[in-house]
Amino acid sequence: MRVALDAALAWNVAAVIGVALAGAWITEIGPWYRGLRKPWWQPPDWAFGPAWSLIFCCSAWAGTLAAQSPGFEERRGGVVAAFGLNYGLNMMWSYLFFRRRRPDWAFVQVFPFMGTILLMMYVVAPLSWSATLLLVPYLCWVSFATVLNATIIKLNRPF
Repeated sequence: MRVALDAALAWNVAAVIGVALAGAWITEIGPWYRGLRKPWWQPPDWAFGPAWSLIFCCSAWAGTLAAQSPGFEERRGGVVAAFGLNYGLNMMWSYLFFRRRRPDWAFVQVFPFMGTILLMMYVVAPLSWSATLLLVPYLCWVSFATVLNATIIKLNRPF
């Protein structure tokens, strides 16, 4: 039985809104962050909100497309686990970087986090190629953020 579109969309939107709100609460843009030396190529602070909003919209839509696909019921556990693990590691990165003020720890943690994006792509690929493609911006953004994280460490160490 296929999941109803409205139910699938509601669950996916609720999940990403929860992650976005938790991430916003965890992320402290205060004197410590403003005092960090950052590379010239870092996007302005205002660009991060729209970028993450787009990524979360794409993620919610990817989850919805996967849930609408034949075969989803057999793969539901893997899809839910991959998305849930990703959302948890997403928030953990923000916690380590902004709350704990440990870009070095966040850098180590970003690799499992990035791995969960690949896992999300892997579990939705048999269900929907479009869902897989919707996760590409997420992978690209986190890859960029990883390079930015490494550069911030280099410019500001030790932590």
